[in-house]
Amino acid sequence: MNVPADLLYTDEHEWVRLEGDVAVVGITDYAQHELGDVVYVELPEVGSTVEQGKPFGVVESVKAASDLYAPVSGEVVEVNTALEDAPELVNDDPYGEGWMIKVRPSNWEAEKANLLDAEAYRRLIEEG
Repeated sequence: MNVPADLLYTDEHEWVRLEGDVAVVGITDYAQHELGDVVYVELPEVGSTVEQGKPFGVVESVKAASDLYAPVSGEVVEVNTALEDAPELVNDDPYGEGWMIKVRPSNWEAEKANLLDAEAYRRLIEEG
């Protein structure tokens, strides 16, 4: 499984990368592999707020539907509209073109302490 060292992770298999003052969010390679072929992604509206650890959307695959959990709290400033027509991007490039939302974090410094670094996330998925 691909676990990039420059990202932070949740126990629920989302990743987050801070780019300036915006956090880019998606699901991990492990999550997309476990889900199988992604067929639909439901994302929040731009301007809505998300709360760390709370659901912000749903990803549906041929196997199951799973809630998406926000790794950080804040305002949604962009959603990946490409996923409407090409949800398979989540499978093909989960850390790149398959990103889901961009959030302006409201409390990054405090909340990042609740996230896992790559080594801790790798241990989580290895332990199953």
